[in-house]
Amino acid sequence: MKQKKYLLLFIAFLQLSFFTYASNGYDLWLGYRQIENENLLNEYVNTLSYIHLEGDSETLKVTKKELIKGLMAMLGKNVPFKNLENSTNSLIVANSKKLSSSILEKVNDDLKELNKDGFIIKTIRIGKNKHTVITSNDDVGVLYGVFNFLRLMQQNKSITNLSIVDSPKLDVRMLNHWDNMDRTVERGFAGFSLWNWHTLPDYIDQRYIDYARANASIGINGTALTNVNANALVLTPHYLEKVKALADVFRPYGIKVYLTARFSAPIEIGGLDTADPLNADVQEWWNNKTKEIYDLIPDFGGFLVKANSEGQPGPQNYNRNHVDGANMMAKSLAPYKGIVMWRAFVYSEHDSTDRAKQAYSEFVPYDGQFLDNVIVQVKNGAIDFQPREPFHPMFGAMPKTPLMMEFQITKEYLGFATHLAFLPKLYEEVLSADTYRKGKGSTVAKVIDGSLHNKKLTGMAGVSNIGNDINWTGHPFGQADWYGFGRLAWNPHLSAESIADEWIRSTFSNDEKFIGPVKKMMLESREMVVNYMNPLGLHHIFDTGHHYGPGPWVGNLSRPEWNPVYYHKADENGIGFDRTETGSNALEQYAPELAAMWGNLDTCPEIDLLWFHHLAWDYTLKDGNTLWDGMALKYQKGVDDVQNMVTTWEAMKPYIDSQRHNQVSMLLKIQLKEAKWWRNACMLYFQTFSKMDFPEGMEKPDKTLEHYKSLKFPFAPGIRPRW
Repeated sequence: MKQKKYLLLFIAFLQLSFFTYASNGYDLWLGYRQIENENLLNEYVNTLSYIHLEGDSETLKVTKKELIKGLMAMLGKNVPFKNLENSTNSLIVANSKKLSSSILEKVNDDLKELNKDGFIIKTIRIGKNKHTVITSNDDVGVLYGVFNFLRLMQQNKSITNLSIVDSPKLDVRMLNHWDNMDRTVERGFAGFSLWNWHTLPDYIDQRYIDYARANASIGINGTALTNVNANALVLTPHYLEKVKALADVFRPYGIKVYLTARFSAPIEIGGLDTADPLNADVQEWWNNKTKEIYDLIPDFGGFLVKANSEGQPGPQNYNRNHVDGANMMAKSLAPYKGIVMWRAFVYSEHDSTDRAKQAYSEFVPYDGQFLDNVIVQVKNGAIDFQPREPFHPMFGAMPKTPLMMEFQITKEYLGFATHLAFLPKLYEEVLSADTYRKGKGSTVAKVIDGSLHNKKLTGMAGVSNIGNDINWTGHPFGQADWYGFGRLAWNPHLSAESIADEWIRSTFSNDEKFIGPVKKMMLESREMVVNYMNPLGLHHIFDTGHHYGPGPWVGNLSRPEWNPVYYHKADENGIGFDRTETGSNALEQYAPELAAMWGNLDTCPEIDLLWFHHLAWDYTLKDGNTLWDGMALKYQKGVDDVQNMVTTWEAMKPYIDSQRHNQVSMLLKIQLKEAKWWRNACMLYFQTFSKMDFPEGMEKPDKTLEHYKSLKFPFAPGIRPRW
């Protein structure tokens, strides 16, 4: 009897252990849950009698592994691989070059539509039988097609009559890791860096492979391994061997490695006494270093460069310009078809009139002077990844230069990894914004996909939110930001709603009782964060350095544009940054249609109001409230909406595993507490200028302004390193 009891306990322990692992979030959106709908399961089994896979490249080997893993988990049985027969339904997976002539003629017209990495998933009939063909003009495209096919099954979609032709609209779809060599991560809120430089190149962590799988599943094809605040040591032979090991792991999944290049590397590791881009010895040093890298990593992608920004060295140190610096590196990469991604995030203490104007002022005059393998990487807004910013004025203003979008996936300014803020809503808002540079409909998405100005080199970069936490991103819903970035890098015209639907179904459940409320919660979450942090166009009022929590009172830092008071400009007369003709006139950097809209108080959207205007506290908003009351009620609405999110999530408990439900519940309670902190601290501070009472409908603060000012966070995560 005792033996039976212990056996039952042991079995229960094993079940619990398995359940805990299966629900800890490590599998991301690739959990491949078993199909529960019996009719659908029968459809899948009948459609997939066997698999015919042609080819044995490393990419097709991992493609086969993914099919085995996904189908076994979802169908509960192995689907055999065998030679093609016409007698039963099958899945045919092959590069188009390996297709038989009878199959090729059925997909040939579709193949002509494909760009690099594009794929076809098509149901064809041979004789009396239907076959599903997944093909592409290259092996990586086949892998992408298989991931998309498995995603259809994860979402419980029919696969009996498919006709999908899909190609990426952007060439370079990459993650930027702000990871340091000591494994700390700047603006990283999900643990330490994935890359264990100490044990590389000999020890290959399974996480490196799983990272590559996850990225390939959403079409990401590049990774910059190290921080843009670069350390030149990564370019030394000792570390290049380690980089090679990672490149070898990523290659079958279609992912290229890029490195951040410190502009002063010729001095720091090369023994030269200058890094002047017009110096012949400097150019020769970069030529030799680039050859050394390509000898080790033949498919190396190129360099990502942050120069003359926030203390980083650059060509301006030698009285040169961005073109001189970027083109020097581009020349060294050109023989190998590598590219330079030259970041446009620059601002200077020498011109403090308006930080939002500097990047445009520095780069737009050089339009058309960069070499063909240079792409200028521009943040989505002109300040710095704020909860809301108007799109960067450079988009559309450099028709002769390829521009690459830079989004932040890690939530430096949207609550770190403890707040739920579905970032694809932010991405969608920026990408769908109209630049008017070639008339109405000249969206940011058309700028970066090359269609507006006929650009061949295109790309999108996302600052990674990935760390070594068991679920990769710290917050389970942080995975949706990574997923959504990948999907929009593949196609910047997708909607945030469709992305949320895909992610929920692949990650959690296909139950509509779960999908509806959770999707609504996700789609509204970013706006609620804006409301309780930076409503009505306020921006950059975060505490300084770590950017954790509010700090609108900070005004004692050495550079004006580092201080929150620089951005909100609150005084007894009102609040907001005047960027009209009477102020910094940053509006002149946009198309006339936008300058007119934003410059006119009658037409300026209230979400951007204080970004462009300094207004009196008693200014009347469109709903009849004063600016003061309206701002207070926005802060309160943000808090109330987080409370509603807590309630919604609690009701979702029956539909998902307890581990992830409990984790999100605890994080939402942190978010609610911090939303109240933001409301109280900001409104108490701004009240010192407005001298006005808080309106009815706003919950009164329970602590003093002095209390909030006294809070210090010396060990907040993700602080920038100081070399």
